Amino acid sequence: MITWFLLFLSFMFPNHDPDERIAASLLSSGAEGQSLSFVIILKDQADLQGVRSIHGKEAKAQKVFSLLQEKAQATQGPVIRFLEQEGAMAQSFYLVNAIRSYGDLDLMRRLASLPQVAYLAADSPVQVSEVVEDNGPVLREFQSVTWGIARIQADSVWAMGYTGQGVVIGGQDTGYEWDNPYLIHTYRGWQNGAADHNYNWHDAIHELNPQNGDTTSNPLNNPCGLDVDAPCDDHNHGTHTMGTMAGIDSSNQIGVAPGATWIGCRNMERGWGTPSTYIECFEWFLAPTDLDGLNPDPAMAPHVINNSWSCPEVEGCDPSNFALMEMAVNNLRAAGTVVVVSAGNSGSGCGSVSTPSAIFESSFTVGASNQVDTIAGFSSRGPVTVDGSLRMKPNVVAPGVGVRSCIRGGGFASWAGTSMAGPHVAGSVALILSARPDLAGEVDAIEDLLESTARVLLSPDTCSGFPGTMVPNQAYGWGRINVFEAVKKALENSSVDEPDGLGKPQIWPNPFQNDLHIRWADQEGPANLILYDAIGQPVWRQEVWSVPQSQITLSPTHLPSGFYTLVIRVGDRSYPCTVLHSAH
Repeated sequence: MITWFLLFLSFMFPNHDPDERIAASLLSSGAEGQSLSFVIILKDQADLQGVRSIHGKEAKAQKVFSLLQEKAQATQGPVIRFLEQEGAMAQSFYLVNAIRSYGDLDLMRRLASLPQVAYLAADSPVQVSEVVEDNGPVLREFQSVTWGIARIQADSVWAMGYTGQGVVIGGQDTGYEWDNPYLIHTYRGWQNGAADHNYNWHDAIHELNPQNGDTTSNPLNNPCGLDVDAPCDDHNHGTHTMGTMAGIDSSNQIGVAPGATWIGCRNMERGWGTPSTYIECFEWFLAPTDLDGLNPDPAMAPHVINNSWSCPEVEGCDPSNFALMEMAVNNLRAAGTVVVVSAGNSGSGCGSVSTPSAIFESSFTVGASNQVDTIAGFSSRGPVTVDGSLRMKPNVVAPGVGVRSCIRGGGFASWAGTSMAGPHVAGSVALILSARPDLAGEVDAIEDLLESTARVLLSPDTCSGFPGTMVPNQAYGWGRINVFEAVKKALENSSVDEPDGLGKPQIWPNPFQNDLHIRWADQEGPANLILYDAIGQPVWRQEVWSVPQSQITLSPTHLPSGFYTLVIRVGDRSYPCTVLHSAH
């Protein structure tokens, strides 16, 4: 998937003022004399266009890993040497060609003047999507399985012999209590009565998050500590979500895919993270490493990743760091990993799916339904308006009210939230892949199975001109998932379809400085291209004649550098893309 946010930046900054390559939040805080954490996005990003034609998850992951590492190694040297000369920290990323650092406004301005640098984005706190209360109807719990498992008919898939065997589920969250009696037997690091956390666990929490209000830097303020070498949960949220994906409880089954194995990464410190901590986890999932962070191996990557967290603006996220999140999701998806993301708990108004990573095209976004198959009052709705794309979200809904799962210490809790809905979908992906192992890495096919077999649910509300009586709609997406129907359909279709690129525009280079090239496979006819700024206002438009597989070149260099959303409208279909323009 193309990183549209990067192309967007390319449109926005055509002059040589370094301040225009620095996020507004960094400029304002830096002007007050603060030293800040920030992420340096490099202009030269890896081209992953050719990966789409590769079949097989391991082959895709290995190719993406190689391309991304090669690009980072070839281009980051001058910036890292500059930081070393200044005595500043440098944390390198390759999943996105970027470097995290820390410093004052003077350092940021000098960095922004380097020819290799596209933009300096904020590295702001991210907060877990909290569990919420819901006043919807509550029905009696099933005796052998939780109501959510029964509702999506996961137990019917088990009866067919498919429980997630051979599939690896990844989760990035507040950590996980690996030796919890309901999780230990499905943890990939527990084999034959012994634990090996290499390639199965990574801790991206290296320091206390100031949002927790600690008065000392003593790591003991966190119940797990920092840089821990075994899975640990400092909040309970992660343990609960993993229980819904792969937990085992003989008296009341809590896990959708009890035959799968799981691995984990801690991206939040007691519920608070930053863009760099979750990018670090995304990167580790592409090619897990040993506990020393060495010897990355794409063959150890998970098939699906659950993300039950959000990054609202009040927590510091803004368009300056949206690109980092989207690049991470896009590149991981290109490697054949399904990225499941909770829609958020900001409902019930239209346009309330408004935070990364739920807003992105490459994310499989999940809303929450209750026990009578209606949308939970807290569940965020589409369309995505924060970037002007009007992108349809969520993709689907899943049980997210009164969800019983395990917590630390061997106990149980029933919680509500889209954080509880997403794990039902991640577990369902594992069930599909246990029935059809050849679909591993074929993200489009897997997501299509879940969407096309979902139970259609309609809403009385119209959002931004999209009636709730259409399918998909902005409340339920394609509907409430039914993994039993998805597995049956998967088994009926014996081969993997060749990707045809329909509706998947290719855009390059990204970021760009002058010309922007676009190619898509679609019908012949007029196409309208509209560019929206960060607040959703149209700033540029052009009409062209669309011919399938033709290449169109645009040169909207009169706009300042920054992030934009490019919407391509062909007939009755729209393709929203995030792009980045970088000044010379």
